[in-house]
Amino acid sequence: MNKKRTAKKYAFTASAFVGLCAVLYLLWQNGAFLPRWIDWTCGLHTAQSGQYEISLQDKSVTVFYDNIPVWTSPKNTKVQAALSCDIDRDQCDELILLCWKTGRYGKNRPFWVEHDETKWSQHIFVYRYDRQAVRPKWMSSYIGQAVAEMSVRCDNSSQNHLLLTDPDGKTTSWFWDSWGFTREKTEVSFIAFGDNLIHEPIYHYGLHHGQGFDFLFENVREIISQSDIAILNQETPLTDNPTLYSDYPRFGTPAEVGQAIADAGFQIVTCATNHAMDLGAEGIRFTKDFFESRNIKCLGIQPKTQRDVNPYTIVEKNGIRFALLNYTYGTNGIPLPKDSPRMVHLLADEATVRKELAAAKADSDFMIVFVHWGTEYAPEPDNFQEKWAQVFLSCKADVVIGSHPHILQPCELLRDGDGHEMLLYYSIGNFVSAQPEKTCAKGGMACFTVSRTASGCKITAYDLRPLVITRQKEGKYTAAPIAATDRPHAPHQ
Repeated sequence: MNKKRTAKKYAFTASAFVGLCAVLYLLWQNGAFLPRWIDWTCGLHTAQSGQYEISLQDKSVTVFYDNIPVWTSPKNTKVQAALSCDIDRDQCDELILLCWKTGRYGKNRPFWVEHDETKWSQHIFVYRYDRQAVRPKWMSSYIGQAVAEMSVRCDNSSQNHLLLTDPDGKTTSWFWDSWGFTREKTEVSFIAFGDNLIHEPIYHYGLHHGQGFDFLFENVREIISQSDIAILNQETPLTDNPTLYSDYPRFGTPAEVGQAIADAGFQIVTCATNHAMDLGAEGIRFTKDFFESRNIKCLGIQPKTQRDVNPYTIVEKNGIRFALLNYTYGTNGIPLPKDSPRMVHLLADEATVRKELAAAKADSDFMIVFVHWGTEYAPEPDNFQEKWAQVFLSCKADVVIGSHPHILQPCELLRDGDGHEMLLYYSIGNFVSAQPEKTCAKGGMACFTVSRTASGCKITAYDLRPLVITRQKEGKYTAAPIAATDRPHAPHQ
Protein backbone atom coordinates (compact mmCIF):
# COMPACT_ATOMS: atom_id res chain seq x y z
CA MET A 1 0.00 0.00 0.00
CA ASN A 2 2.78 2.39 0.93
CA LYS A 3 4.62 1.60 -2.33
CA LYS A 4 1.51 2.55 -4.34
CA ARG A 5 1.14 5.83 -2.43
CA THR A 6 4.81 6.63 -2.94
CA ALA A 7 4.56 5.86 -6.65
CA LYS A 8 1.49 8.09 -6.97
CA LYS A 9 3.29 10.83 -5.02
CA TYR A 10 6.33 10.70 -7.30
CA ALA A 11 4.10 10.59 -10.37
CA PHE A 12 2.23 13.68 -9.15
CA THR A 13 5.50 15.48 -8.39
CA ALA A 14 6.96 14.67 -11.79
CA SER A 15 3.75 15.75 -13.47
CA ALA A 16 3.72 19.00 -11.50
CA PHE A 17 7.36 19.62 -12.39
CA VAL A 18 6.69 19.02 -16.08
CA GLY A 19 3.67 21.31 -15.91
CA LEU A 20 5.71 24.01 -14.17
CA CYS A 21 8.42 23.72 -16.81
CA ALA A 22 5.81 23.99 -19.54
CA VAL A 23 4.34 27.11 -17.96
CA LEU A 24 7.78 28.68 -17.53
CA TYR A 25 8.65 27.83 -21.14
CA LEU A 26 5.45 29.43 -22.39
CA LEU A 27 6.12 32.51 -20.28
CA TRP A 28 9.67 32.65 -21.58
CA GLN A 29 8.46 32.24 -25.17
CA ASN A 30 6.05 35.10 -24.56
CA GLY A 31 8.84 37.33 -23.30
CA ALA A 32 7.77 37.39 -19.65
CA PHE A 33 11.39 37.36 -18.45
CA LEU A 34 12.63 40.21 -20.64
CA PRO A 35 14.25 43.16 -18.79
CA ARG A 36 11.94 45.23 -16.63
CA TRP A 37 13.36 48.51 -18.01
CA ILE A 38 11.79 47.96 -21.43
CA ASP A 39 9.16 50.56 -22.31
CA TRP A 40 6.83 48.86 -24.76
CA THR A 41 5.59 51.81 -26.78
CA CYS A 42 2.43 52.02 -28.81
CA GLY A 43 0.84 54.50 -31.19
CA LEU A 44 0.43 55.52 -34.83
CA HIS A 45 3.04 56.78 -37.30
CA THR A 46 2.53 58.11 -40.80
CA ALA A 47 5.10 57.72 -43.57
CA GLN A 48 6.29 60.81 -45.41
CA SER A 49 4.28 59.91 -48.50
CA GLY A 50 1.12 59.88 -46.43
CA GLN A 51 -0.08 56.63 -47.99
CA TYR A 52 1.26 54.37 -45.25
CA GLU A 53 0.14 54.34 -41.63
CA ILE A 54 2.04 52.32 -39.04
CA SER A 55 0.23 51.04 -35.96
CA LEU A 56 2.19 49.68 -33.00
CA GLN A 57 0.01 47.85 -30.50
CA ASP A 58 0.71 44.96 -28.12
CA LYS A 59 4.34 44.53 -29.30
CA SER A 60 3.25 44.07 -32.91
CA VAL A 61 3.27 46.41 -35.94
CA THR A 62 0.64 46.57 -38.66
CA VAL A 63 1.15 48.68 -41.78
CA PHE A 64 -1.87 50.12 -43.59
CA TYR A 65 -1.81 51.26 -47.23
CA ASP A 66 -4.69 53.63 -47.98
CA ASN A 67 -6.34 52.31 -44.79
CA ILE A 68 -5.99 48.67 -45.86
CA PRO A 69 -3.73 46.40 -43.76
CA VAL A 70 -0.92 45.07 -45.97
CA TRP A 71 1.73 43.83 -43.54
CA THR A 72 2.24 42.63 -39.96
CA SER A 73 5.54 42.22 -38.15
CA PRO A 74 6.81 38.62 -37.75
CA LYS A 75 5.15 36.62 -34.99
CA ASN A 76 8.49 35.57 -33.48
CA THR A 77 9.50 39.19 -32.77
CA LYS A 78 8.29 41.61 -30.13
CA VAL A 79 8.44 45.23 -31.23
CA GLN A 80 9.58 47.72 -28.62
CA ALA A 81 9.50 50.86 -30.80
CA ALA A 82 8.88 51.84 -34.42
CA LEU A 83 9.90 54.77 -36.62
CA SER A 84 9.16 55.75 -40.19
CA CYS A 85 11.74 58.07 -41.76
CA ASP A 86 14.09 58.46 -44.71
CA ILE A 87 17.13 57.07 -42.88
CA ASP A 88 19.24 56.58 -46.03
CA ARG A 89 18.28 59.88 -47.74
CA ASP A 90 16.90 58.18 -50.88
CA GLN A 91 13.76 60.36 -50.84
CA CYS A 92 11.67 57.42 -49.60
CA ASP A 93 10.73 56.50 -46.05
CA GLU A 94 11.89 53.30 -44.40
CA LEU A 95 10.20 51.44 -41.54
CA ILE A 96 12.60 50.95 -38.62
CA LEU A 97 11.76 48.52 -35.82
CA LEU A 98 13.50 48.13 -32.49
CA CYS A 99 12.53 44.59 -31.59
CA TRP A 100 13.33 41.50 -29.54
CA LYS A 101 13.70 37.94 -30.77
CA THR A 102 15.45 34.76 -29.71
CA GLY A 103 18.92 34.29 -31.13
CA ARG A 104 21.39 36.77 -32.51
CA TYR A 105 20.90 35.80 -36.15
CA GLY A 106 18.16 35.04 -38.64
CA LYS A 107 17.81 31.99 -40.83
CA ASN A 108 20.98 32.96 -42.74
CA ARG A 109 23.54 33.07 -39.98
CA PRO A 110 27.29 33.47 -40.66
CA PHE A 111 28.91 30.27 -41.87
CA TRP A 112 31.24 30.12 -38.85
CA VAL A 113 28.30 30.06 -36.41
CA GLU A 114 27.15 26.45 -35.94
CA HIS A 115 24.33 27.07 -33.48
CA ASP A 116 22.44 30.27 -32.79
CA GLU A 117 21.72 31.38 -29.23
CA THR A 118 18.36 30.65 -27.67
CA LYS A 119 18.10 33.71 -25.41
CA TRP A 120 16.26 36.93 -26.25
CA SER A 121 18.24 39.84 -27.76
CA GLN A 122 17.53 43.25 -29.30
CA HIS A 123 17.68 43.93 -33.03
CA ILE A 124 17.14 46.71 -35.53
CA PHE A 125 15.06 45.72 -38.56
CA VAL A 126 14.69 48.05 -41.56
CA TYR A 127 11.98 47.58 -44.17
CA ARG A 128 11.15 49.43 -47.38
CA TYR A 129 7.66 50.30 -48.53
CA ASP A 130 6.78 48.80 -51.92
CA ARG A 131 3.30 49.99 -52.88
CA GLN A 132 0.99 47.47 -51.21
CA ALA A 133 3.83 45.50 -49.64
CA VAL A 134 6.56 45.95 -47.03
CA ARG A 135 9.83 44.22 -47.87
CA PRO A 136 12.98 43.57 -45.78
CA LYS A 137 15.81 46.04 -46.45
CA TRP A 138 18.26 45.29 -43.64
CA MET A 139 17.82 42.73 -40.86
CA SER A 140 20.53 43.33 -38.30
CA SER A 141 22.40 40.89 -36.14
CA TYR A 142 22.77 41.56 -32.42
CA ILE A 143 22.98 45.31 -31.65
CA GLY A 144 25.58 44.90 -28.90
CA GLN A 145 24.00 47.32 -26.43
CA ALA A 146 20.82 47.64 -24.40
CA VAL A 147 18.45 50.17 -25.99
CA ALA A 148 15.72 51.82 -23.96
CA GLU A 149 14.82 54.48 -26.52
CA MET A 150 15.18 54.93 -30.28
CA SER A 151 14.94 58.25 -32.13
CA VAL A 152 16.18 59.99 -35.28
CA ARG A 153 18.16 63.23 -35.51
CA CYS A 154 18.12 65.17 -38.77
CA ASP A 155 20.74 67.84 -39.48
CA ASN A 156 21.99 69.82 -42.44
CA SER A 157 24.49 67.18 -43.47
CA SER A 158 23.92 64.45 -46.02
CA GLN A 159 22.99 61.98 -43.28
CA ASN A 160 20.24 61.25 -40.82
CA HIS A 161 21.30 59.78 -37.51
CA LEU A 162 19.68 56.92 -35.63
CA LEU A 163 20.05 57.56 -31.89
CA LEU A 164 19.99 54.58 -29.51
CA THR A 165 19.80 55.42 -25.81
CA ASP A 166 20.57 52.82 -23.15
CA PRO A 167 18.77 52.51 -19.77
CA ASP A 168 21.43 54.76 -18.13
CA GLY A 169 20.80 57.57 -20.62
CA LYS A 170 23.94 57.15 -22.73
CA THR A 171 23.28 57.60 -26.44
CA THR A 172 25.07 56.17 -29.45
CA SER A 173 24.57 57.56 -32.94
CA TRP A 174 24.43 55.52 -36.15
CA PHE A 175 24.17 56.50 -39.82
CA TRP A 176 23.27 54.54 -42.93
CA ASP A 177 26.45 53.65 -44.80
CA SER A 178 25.75 52.08 -48.21
CA TRP A 179 24.23 48.97 -46.65
CA GLY A 180 23.57 48.84 -42.97
CA PHE A 181 24.40 51.14 -40.07
CA THR A 182 27.81 52.43 -39.00
CA ARG A 183 28.33 53.72 -35.49
CA GLU A 184 29.56 57.29 -35.13
CA LYS A 185 31.86 58.59 -32.44
CA THR A 186 29.63 60.85 -30.37
CA GLU A 187 32.08 61.69 -27.60
CA VAL A 188 34.76 64.39 -27.53
CA SER A 189 37.49 64.33 -24.89
CA PHE A 190 39.18 67.54 -23.76
CA ILE A 191 42.31 68.29 -21.80
CA ALA A 192 43.20 71.84 -20.76
CA PHE A 193 46.45 73.04 -19.20
CA GLY A 194 47.03 76.17 -17.15
CA ASP A 195 49.47 79.06 -17.47
CA ASN A 196 52.43 78.59 -19.78
CA LEU A 197 54.39 81.33 -18.02
CA ILE A 198 57.79 81.64 -19.69
CA HIS A 199 60.22 83.28 -17.29
CA GLU A 200 63.81 84.09 -18.26
CA PRO A 201 65.34 80.90 -16.78
CA ILE A 202 63.00 78.82 -18.95
CA TYR A 203 63.68 80.54 -22.25
CA HIS A 204 67.38 80.89 -21.43
CA TYR A 205 67.67 77.12 -21.11
CA GLY A 206 65.76 76.50 -24.33
CA LEU A 207 67.83 78.98 -26.31
CA HIS A 208 71.25 77.88 -25.05
CA HIS A 209 71.06 74.08 -24.97
CA GLY A 210 70.36 73.43 -28.61
CA GLN A 211 67.17 71.46 -27.95
CA GLY A 212 64.50 74.04 -28.63
CA PHE A 213 61.51 74.01 -26.30
CA ASP A 214 60.10 70.54 -26.86
CA PHE A 215 61.27 69.68 -23.35
CA LEU A 216 58.36 71.70 -21.97
CA PHE A 217 55.88 69.06 -23.17
CA GLU A 218 57.96 65.88 -23.12
CA ASN A 219 56.04 64.44 -20.16
CA VAL A 220 52.54 65.23 -21.41
CA ARG A 221 52.85 64.55 -25.13
CA GLU A 222 51.13 61.17 -24.85
CA ILE A 223 48.31 62.63 -22.75
CA ILE A 224 47.77 65.31 -25.39
CA SER A 225 47.66 62.72 -28.18
CA GLN A 226 45.04 60.68 -26.32
CA SER A 227 42.61 63.62 -26.16
CA ASP A 228 40.46 64.83 -29.04
CA ILE A 229 41.04 68.50 -28.20
CA ALA A 230 43.99 69.89 -26.18
CA ILE A 231 44.14 73.48 -24.91
CA LEU A 232 46.96 75.51 -23.35
CA ASN A 233 46.81 78.96 -21.75
CA GLN A 234 49.68 80.86 -23.38
CA GLU A 235 50.19 83.49 -20.72
CA THR A 236 52.86 85.52 -22.51
CA PRO A 237 53.03 87.04 -26.03
CA LEU A 238 55.41 85.66 -28.66
CA THR A 239 58.10 87.47 -30.63
CA ASP A 240 60.77 86.59 -33.16
CA ASN A 241 62.89 89.60 -32.14
CA PRO A 242 65.59 88.52 -29.63
CA THR A 243 65.89 92.08 -28.31
CA LEU A 244 62.32 91.77 -27.04
CA TYR A 245 62.82 88.57 -25.05
CA SER A 246 61.94 89.57 -21.51
CA ASP A 247 60.76 88.50 -18.06
CA TYR A 248 58.46 89.97 -15.44
CA PRO A 249 56.85 92.52 -15.36
CA ARG A 250 56.54 92.67 -19.18
CA PHE A 251 57.12 89.40 -20.95
CA GLY A 252 58.40 88.64 -24.42
CA THR A 253 58.57 84.95 -25.29
CA PRO A 254 60.65 83.40 -28.09
CA ALA A 255 58.53 82.25 -31.02
CA GLU A 256 60.23 78.85 -30.68
CA VAL A 257 58.00 78.25 -27.66
CA GLY A 258 55.00 78.64 -29.94
CA GLN A 259 56.49 76.12 -32.35
CA ALA A 260 56.93 73.63 -29.51
CA ILE A 261 53.24 74.13 -28.66
CA ALA A 262 52.31 73.30 -32.24
CA ASP A 263 54.64 70.29 -32.34
CA ALA A 264 53.17 68.97 -29.09
CA GLY A 265 49.74 68.67 -30.73
CA PHE A 266 47.71 71.48 -29.16
CA GLN A 267 44.73 72.59 -31.24
CA ILE A 268 43.76 75.63 -29.15
CA VAL A 269 45.60 78.31 -27.17
CA THR A 270 43.97 80.92 -24.96
CA CYS A 271 45.75 84.28 -24.99
CA ALA A 272 43.44 86.73 -23.18
CA THR A 273 45.66 87.26 -20.10
CA ASN A 274 46.88 90.17 -18.03
CA HIS A 275 50.17 89.97 -19.98
CA ALA A 276 48.56 89.94 -23.45
CA MET A 277 49.54 93.59 -24.13
CA ASP A 278 53.11 93.32 -22.80
CA LEU A 279 54.52 93.74 -26.34
CA GLY A 280 51.76 96.07 -27.46
CA ALA A 281 49.61 95.72 -30.57
CA GLU A 282 52.49 94.17 -32.50
CA GLY A 283 52.74 91.38 -29.93
CA ILE A 284 49.03 90.68 -30.36
CA ARG A 285 49.36 90.55 -34.15
CA PHE A 286 52.44 88.34 -34.16
CA THR A 287 51.07 85.88 -31.59
CA LYS A 288 47.70 85.55 -33.34
CA ASP A 289 49.23 85.12 -36.80
CA PHE A 290 51.89 82.68 -35.54
CA PHE A 291 49.40 80.24 -34.04
CA GLU A 292 46.70 80.47 -36.69
CA SER A 293 49.23 79.97 -39.50
CA ARG A 294 49.89 76.60 -37.83
CA ASN A 295 46.17 75.70 -37.66
CA ILE A 296 45.93 76.43 -33.94
CA LYS A 297 42.88 78.40 -32.83
CA CYS A 298 44.05 81.45 -30.89
CA LEU A 299 41.35 82.76 -28.56
CA GLY A 300 40.82 86.03 -26.73
CA ILE A 301 42.93 88.46 -28.82
CA GLN A 302 42.40 90.30 -32.10
CA PRO A 303 44.92 92.29 -34.18
CA LYS A 304 44.25 95.98 -34.69
CA THR A 305 43.72 95.40 -38.40
CA GLN A 306 40.89 92.98 -37.72
CA ARG A 307 37.81 95.19 -37.83
CA ASP A 308 35.06 92.67 -37.14
CA VAL A 309 34.75 91.54 -33.54
CA ASN A 310 34.95 87.76 -33.15
CA PRO A 311 33.78 87.15 -29.59
CA TYR A 312 33.77 83.38 -29.96
CA THR A 313 35.27 80.62 -32.08
CA ILE A 314 33.41 77.54 -33.33
CA VAL A 315 35.19 74.19 -33.34
CA GLU A 316 33.33 71.15 -34.67
CA LYS A 317 34.34 67.63 -33.64
CA ASN A 318 32.47 64.33 -34.03
CA GLY A 319 29.31 66.13 -35.07
CA ILE A 320 29.28 68.48 -32.04
CA ARG A 321 29.64 72.26 -32.44
CA PHE A 322 31.62 73.85 -29.62
CA ALA A 323 31.59 77.60 -29.00
CA LEU A 324 34.81 78.75 -27.29
CA LEU A 325 35.22 82.12 -25.57
CA ASN A 326 38.19 83.64 -23.73
CA TYR A 327 38.28 86.65 -21.40
CA THR A 328 40.68 88.31 -18.97
CA TYR A 329 40.02 90.62 -16.03
CA GLY A 330 42.54 93.19 -17.35
CA THR A 331 45.93 93.94 -18.94
CA ASN A 332 47.99 95.22 -15.99
CA GLY A 333 46.97 98.80 -16.67
CA ILE A 334 48.21 98.83 -20.26
CA PRO A 335 45.42 100.53 -22.24
CA LEU A 336 43.98 99.03 -25.36
CA PRO A 337 44.07 101.17 -28.54
CA LYS A 338 41.11 103.51 -28.72
CA ASP A 339 40.34 102.37 -32.25
CA SER A 340 40.58 98.69 -31.23
CA PRO A 341 38.90 98.25 -27.84
CA ARG A 342 38.47 94.52 -28.38
CA MET A 343 42.12 93.78 -29.10
CA VAL A 344 41.98 91.77 -25.86
CA HIS A 345 38.63 90.37 -24.73
CA LEU A 346 37.92 91.80 -21.28
CA LEU A 347 35.53 90.97 -18.49
CA ALA A 348 34.38 94.56 -18.35
CA ASP A 349 30.86 95.39 -19.50
CA GLU A 350 28.52 92.67 -18.27
CA ALA A 351 25.83 93.44 -20.85
CA THR A 352 28.34 92.96 -23.67
CA VAL A 353 29.59 89.67 -22.25
CA ARG A 354 26.05 88.40 -21.81
CA LYS A 355 25.23 89.33 -25.41
CA GLU A 356 28.31 87.47 -26.67
CA LEU A 357 27.51 84.40 -24.58
CA ALA A 358 23.93 84.36 -25.88
CA ALA A 359 25.14 84.50 -29.49
CA ALA A 360 27.67 81.72 -28.87
CA LYS A 361 25.04 79.54 -27.20
CA ALA A 362 22.62 79.96 -30.08
CA ASP A 363 25.34 79.04 -32.60
CA SER A 364 26.56 75.86 -30.91
CA ASP A 365 25.70 72.63 -29.16
CA PHE A 366 28.08 73.23 -26.24
CA MET A 367 29.73 76.39 -24.83
CA ILE A 368 33.11 76.58 -23.07
CA VAL A 369 34.48 79.74 -21.46
CA PHE A 370 38.18 80.21 -20.65
CA VAL A 371 38.70 83.03 -18.19
CA HIS A 372 41.75 84.74 -16.67
CA TRP A 373 40.63 85.98 -13.25
CA GLY A 374 41.03 85.74 -9.48
CA THR A 375 43.61 86.66 -6.87
CA GLU A 376 47.16 85.42 -7.34
CA TYR A 377 48.24 82.68 -4.91
CA ALA A 378 44.78 82.54 -3.27
CA PRO A 379 43.59 78.95 -2.68
CA GLU A 380 39.91 79.94 -2.82
CA PRO A 381 37.93 81.97 -5.39
CA ASP A 382 37.33 85.64 -4.68
CA ASN A 383 34.17 87.73 -5.05
CA PHE A 384 35.01 88.69 -8.63
CA GLN A 385 35.24 85.04 -9.66
CA GLU A 386 32.03 84.12 -7.87
CA LYS A 387 30.16 87.03 -9.44
CA TRP A 388 31.21 86.16 -12.98
CA ALA A 389 30.66 82.45 -12.38
CA GLN A 390 26.99 83.24 -11.76
CA VAL A 391 26.88 85.31 -14.95
CA PHE A 392 28.27 82.37 -16.92
CA LEU A 393 25.83 79.97 -15.26
CA SER A 394 22.83 82.20 -15.99
CA CYS A 395 23.94 82.39 -19.64
CA LYS A 396 24.00 78.55 -19.80
CA ALA A 397 27.74 78.07 -20.21
CA ASP A 398 28.57 74.38 -20.03
CA VAL A 399 32.20 74.51 -18.88
CA VAL A 400 34.27 77.34 -17.39
CA ILE A 401 38.05 76.94 -17.00
CA GLY A 402 39.95 79.55 -15.00
CA SER A 403 43.59 80.57 -14.82
CA HIS A 404 45.79 83.38 -13.36
CA PRO A 405 46.01 82.59 -9.60
CA HIS A 406 49.00 80.29 -10.44
CA ILE A 407 47.77 77.68 -7.97
CA LEU A 408 44.96 75.17 -7.92
CA GLN A 409 41.52 76.27 -6.77
CA PRO A 410 38.35 74.19 -6.34
CA CYS A 411 36.44 72.48 -9.11
CA GLU A 412 32.68 72.01 -8.82
CA LEU A 413 29.54 71.26 -10.79
CA LEU A 414 26.97 74.08 -10.51
CA ARG A 415 23.26 73.85 -11.34
CA ASP A 416 20.81 76.66 -11.98
CA GLY A 417 17.10 76.71 -11.24
CA ASP A 418 16.31 75.09 -14.57
CA GLY A 419 18.58 72.13 -13.88
CA HIS A 420 21.29 73.29 -16.29
CA GLU A 421 24.73 72.05 -15.22
CA MET A 422 28.00 73.98 -15.56
CA LEU A 423 31.38 72.43 -14.79
CA LEU A 424 33.56 75.08 -13.17
CA TYR A 425 37.33 74.95 -12.66
CA TYR A 426 38.09 78.15 -10.73
CA SER A 427 41.83 77.82 -11.41
CA ILE A 428 43.93 75.00 -12.84
CA GLY A 429 47.17 76.75 -11.83
CA ASN A 430 50.37 76.81 -13.85
CA PHE A 431 51.48 74.48 -16.57
CA VAL A 432 55.06 75.65 -16.25
CA SER A 433 56.74 78.67 -14.64
CA ALA A 434 59.87 79.59 -12.69
CA GLN A 435 57.99 81.19 -9.82
CA PRO A 436 59.77 80.50 -6.51
CA GLU A 437 56.61 79.93 -4.44
CA LYS A 438 56.18 76.24 -3.64
CA THR A 439 52.42 76.42 -4.13
CA CYS A 440 53.00 77.50 -7.74
CA ALA A 441 54.86 74.28 -8.54
CA LYS A 442 51.64 72.25 -8.61
CA GLY A 443 49.15 72.71 -11.40
CA GLY A 444 46.38 70.67 -12.90
CA MET A 445 44.93 69.28 -16.10
CA ALA A 446 41.22 69.79 -16.62
CA CYS A 447 39.90 66.62 -18.25
CA PHE A 448 36.30 66.20 -19.37
CA THR A 449 34.28 64.33 -21.96
CA VAL A 450 31.29 65.72 -23.83
CA SER A 451 28.80 63.23 -25.29
CA ARG A 452 25.77 63.62 -27.49
CA THR A 453 22.70 62.25 -25.71
CA ALA A 454 19.01 62.10 -26.54
CA SER A 455 18.54 65.29 -24.50
CA GLY A 456 21.48 67.20 -25.99
CA CYS A 457 25.23 67.36 -25.44
CA LYS A 458 26.23 66.61 -21.85
CA ILE A 459 29.36 66.16 -19.74
CA THR A 460 29.65 62.45 -19.14
CA ALA A 461 32.99 62.42 -17.28
CA TYR A 462 35.31 64.96 -15.70
CA ASP A 463 38.43 65.11 -13.58
CA LEU A 464 41.18 67.41 -12.35
CA ARG A 465 44.49 65.62 -12.74
CA PRO A 466 47.41 67.22 -10.89
CA LEU A 467 50.87 67.82 -12.27
CA VAL A 468 54.07 69.14 -10.74
CA ILE A 469 56.75 71.49 -12.07
CA THR A 470 60.35 70.50 -11.37
CA ARG A 471 63.65 72.28 -11.96
CA GLN A 472 66.35 69.88 -13.10
CA LYS A 473 70.04 70.24 -13.77
CA GLU A 474 71.25 73.29 -15.68
CA GLY A 475 67.95 75.05 -15.09
CA LYS A 476 65.65 72.78 -17.11
CA TYR A 477 62.00 73.23 -16.07
CA THR A 478 59.49 70.48 -16.87
CA ALA A 479 55.93 69.62 -15.89
CA ALA A 480 54.82 66.06 -15.29
CA PRO A 481 51.60 64.37 -14.10
CA ILE A 482 51.58 63.12 -10.52
CA ALA A 483 51.34 59.33 -10.34
CA ALA A 484 47.87 58.01 -9.62
CA THR A 485 48.96 56.53 -6.28
CA ASP A 486 50.21 59.95 -5.17
CA ARG A 487 47.20 61.90 -6.30
CA PRO A 488 44.76 63.66 -3.98
CA HIS A 489 41.08 63.06 -4.51
CA ALA A 490 39.82 64.57 -7.76
CA PRO A 491 36.17 65.11 -8.65
CA HIS A 492 34.70 62.85 -11.27
CA GLN A 493 31.36 61.82 -12.63
